[in-house]
Amino acid sequence: MRNLSLSDFRNYDNKEFVFENGVNVIFGENARGKTNLLEAINLIGLGESFRAKLTDEMVRFDKEYGKVSGNVVWDDDGQQIEVIVNKGMIMGKTVNKRKYLIDGVSKRKTELLGILPLVLFRPEDVELISGSPDLRRKFLDRMIVQTNVEYAHSLQTYEQALRRRNKLLVAIREGQATRYSLAFWDGLLIKHGIVVQDMRTKAIDYINEIFEKSDLFKKLKVSYDRSSISESRLLQYKEAEVSVGYTLVGPHKDDFVVKEKDRDLAVYGSRGEQRMAVLALKMGEIYFLEGKNNKKTLLLLDDIFSELDDNHKQEVLRVMMGRQVIVTTADEDDLKMFEKVNKIDLTLS
Repeated sequence: MRNLSLSDFRNYDNKEFVFENGVNVIFGENARGKTNLLEAINLIGLGESFRAKLTDEMVRFDKEYGKVSGNVVWDDDGQQIEVIVNKGMIMGKTVNKRKYLIDGVSKRKTELLGILPLVLFRPEDVELISGSPDLRRKFLDRMIVQTNVEYAHSLQTYEQALRRRNKLLVAIREGQATRYSLAFWDGLLIKHGIVVQDMRTKAIDYINEIFEKSDLFKKLKVSYDRSSISESRLLQYKEAEVSVGYTLVGPHKDDFVVKEKDRDLAVYGSRGEQRMAVLALKMGEIYFLEGKNNKKTLLLLDDIFSELDDNHKQEVLRVMMGRQVIVTTADEDDLKMFEKVNKIDLTLS
């Protein structure tokens, strides 16, 4: 990432940032927009926010739309990526809430993926271990879509089909549709659900191989709890699904657990052990992306050092070497950990 321009995005009106290849530290007190800056970079890399529930939240108050633009350079070959976010109306006309452009040409969201592979590490990520299964599914999806267009397509198609099928299940329960109306959507769910689950299985196997080679994480293992989808499984739950009004099997019900030997760290791990497991997953994500994309991953670290003990701080510092890193912090002492940094001080803006 060479530079980043923000226009009416979150708390920024018009602002440009220039980044260097090594460690870039975004310094400033809370509420200065440090995390907003990482969110904008994430938007360029993945086409989505890691925090906004609604696209509207990313648009500066009282503005119709916001814009994020970044220059991504690999081996002297640069691409300009731009994402425009709005509230659904511009100059009185209804428009898509997000628009994606590469070198000025309108593109689909999936065409952005992999241009700027990135890994985000936030204090909230401890919930990856102890939080809901949805967080763990999103972790896998975020990782795999950056390396595989087929996965991104199948995941998107599956989620669209799932929403339609769930509406039909409610309609069947209320006597407004028949079971025959499910046949088409069942076929889509099975076809794309199997693709999603097979690729999730391979990704988890890859991470486990990385753990086996690591001195720090070799006692850890990720176990995939796969809610297999097939015609027979859908038939098995057909009455129950109509009763509750939603689909009971498939990738949207998948989960995984991180174990130390046979001990589930979500249930039996201390807070420190859970943080260690999150760090291990993030390291696995980095090496997975780099192994599949054959290029270094951009690391986004959002005020994480206060959450780590000395051993794990050293592990983060080690993995930062040779990669571009953008770190946010409000603590001057964090700057002392780095030999050379590009400091971007938001207190001066």
